[in-house]
Amino acid sequence: MAVTSFQDLPVADRDREWDGAAAEKRVRQWAGAEDEPNEKYRDAHVWYDAENKDNFTAYKLLIADVVDGKLTAIPRGVMAAGNVMQGSRGGVDLPERDIDRVKSHLAKYYAKLDDTAPWDRD
Repeated sequence: MAVTSFQDLPVADRDREWDGAAAEKRVRQWAGAEDEPNEKYRDAHVWYDAENKDNFTAYKLLIADVVDGKLTAIPRGVMAAGNVMQGSRGGVDLPERDIDRVKSHLAKYYAKLDDTAPWDRD
């Protein structure tokens, strides 16, 4: 189990639409990961199951898309992942020991958006 390293990706405009399924396809193509995940594909996610890293289902919390040929964090993707960490859509099944690190990773993107992560709000 592993939290991906913070990539400090560029951030798209806040009003950019988020379509996770379409982003997934573009990220696979951009990363050259059509057959199996690789390190570039991993960078678009916040968490993955390191023991099953060769399976696409091992990757969770996609926050990025390909914009103008570059992997870019999408604010609505970051917010969707933040909401899932708060229990939206049934939450996400992660090891307890990884939850704080996932939240820290996401909080860095919230900060880049001049926003506060939902778990840090009063």
